[in-house]
Amino acid sequence: MNIKKIALFLIVAGLVVFGLIQLIPIDRSNPPASAEPQWSSPEARALVKQSCFQCHSNETDWPWYSYIAPASWLIKFDVVEGRSAFNFSEWDKRPGELDEMVREIQRGGMPPLQYTLFHPEARLNDQQKQALIEALTSSWK
Repeated sequence: MNIKKIALFLIVAGLVVFGLIQLIPIDRSNPPASAEPQWSSPEARALVKQSCFQCHSNETDWPWYSYIAPASWLIKFDVVEGRSAFNFSEWDKRPGELDEMVREIQRGGMPPLQYTLFHPEARLNDQQKQALIEALTSSWK
C-alpha cells in the first residue's frame, strides 16, 4: 500500500470510531435538590453559582460539547467527582470537609484549570477567593 491509501484508511477508520463512540450513552441528569446552604448574601450565592455549581450541584448546565464524545466522558467524570466531593444541592448531607474546601480554593485548585479554560468568568481573583471562603464558612454553621 502506498502512503496515500494508508492515510485515507486511517482517516476513514478514525471517523468511523469517532462516530461509533457517539453512541455510548452518558447520563446528564440533574437529581432534585434536597437543601442548599443558607447564603450570607445573594452575591455570595451568585459567586458560588458562577464558579462552583457546574460540578458541585444538581444544577449542572450541560453545554453543547457535553454531547460529543470523548469530551462528554471527561465532563461527566468531573461532575460525578465534584458532586461526590460535596454538593451544594445536598447541603443537608454535608459531604466533604470545610477545611478541605477552603484549602482547595486558597491554593487555586478550584475551580480547576480544565473548567476555567472554557469558562474564564469562573476564575477567582484573591478577593473573590476570600469572599467564597467567607460564604462557605458562614453557611457551614
